[in-house]
Amino acid sequence: MSKIADETRDKLKPRTRMVLLGRDHEQSQGFVNVPAFRGSTVLYPDVATLRSRKQRYTYGTHGTPTTDALSNAWTDISGAAGTELVPSGLAAIVLALMTALSAGDHLLMTDSAYGPARAFAMGTLKRMGVETTFFDPLVGAGIEGLFKANTRAVLTESPGSQSFEVQDLPAISEIAHARGACVIMDNTWATPLFFSPHSHGVDMAIEAGTKYLSGHSDLLLGLVSANALWLPRLQHTSSQIAIPAGPEDVFLALRGLRTMALRLKEAERQGLELAQWLSKRPEVLRVLHPALPDDPGHAIWKRDFLGSSGLFSVILKPVSDAAVTAFLEALDLFGMGYSWGGYESLVIPFDCSSYRTATRWAPGGPAVRFSLGLEDIDDLKADLERGFARLRATV
Repeated sequence: MSKIADETRDKLKPRTRMVLLGRDHEQSQGFVNVPAFRGSTVLYPDVATLRSRKQRYTYGTHGTPTTDALSNAWTDISGAAGTELVPSGLAAIVLALMTALSAGDHLLMTDSAYGPARAFAMGTLKRMGVETTFFDPLVGAGIEGLFKANTRAVLTESPGSQSFEVQDLPAISEIAHARGACVIMDNTWATPLFFSPHSHGVDMAIEAGTKYLSGHSDLLLGLVSANALWLPRLQHTSSQIAIPAGPEDVFLALRGLRTMALRLKEAERQGLELAQWLSKRPEVLRVLHPALPDDPGHAIWKRDFLGSSGLFSVILKPVSDAAVTAFLEALDLFGMGYSWGGYESLVIPFDCSSYRTATRWAPGGPAVRFSLGLEDIDDLKADLERGFARLRATV
């Protein structure tokens, strides 16, 4: 995008910018895609440069033209000051928490947080002397009562990737910043296209590039974008830990970036249509999807978000575990797997009751989560019809 003037670039829509960002024609020798630079050793032209280390690339763990292309593009899309890349979404969570916390600190974490994030807090962080308190994701401004003198960070996830509570990020951020705490958000569900984290008070935004950025279920990647206040500390921590994303994964993520807007809009369309269809099914108690008008989080979602993705959950009416198993195993087009955001549709059963500590998970029936892919929606409905028929036939 180097040939486009800044004033012109700033007027471009996100969909256009995602096609152009991270492309340096001079560095790529005219090829439209930035090549995957692989390497550890970088040579210096002379002793003075070697001693000063005043050249952009110094060693493989400190960046390459490939990682720069993606991090710069993501920084632009996120409205951040900078972005660090790591090998997975969980690594992004770890990097953000390690950046914000020290021994003796207190962390507030949403009760709807990604399971491995909870495990890291209650395992490694606890061992390192960091205390964690889980909070109701719907607490909003009430989070003020949970702060301690040593609270240094708040980890949010909106909506929760299984239970789909939408958090009031502006209210939480205002209180956290007044107390000097860092606000961290997992923004993987919406991506920066549908929720602008840094303009809503988030200091560091986490993204599992494994999901919608990749779009093809063939890579692992994490991104942490930060505002100007937190970027230097993020970069320092990232440099000391030295867990860079692999060149092939970054190359594939750059490729995924070009079509991400189109795929996300289609996931939104497919997800909404299927969520509405499922909400009318006699086997369904309710659908957890914040873009539906009757969802408890709809008002905040409508205020803060620009769209919704293809991930949502369904609470079935009470049936036996055998009936749920029969339903899931009757599906041909919905694969069972712990991810989402790819081109293929997925489904998993889940139960939050085993790990919730600040809230009680009692939805009234078995819960399943759907991730909508790019199959024809009528085929997906027909597949679910077969599954529901098997569910009804199972005692």
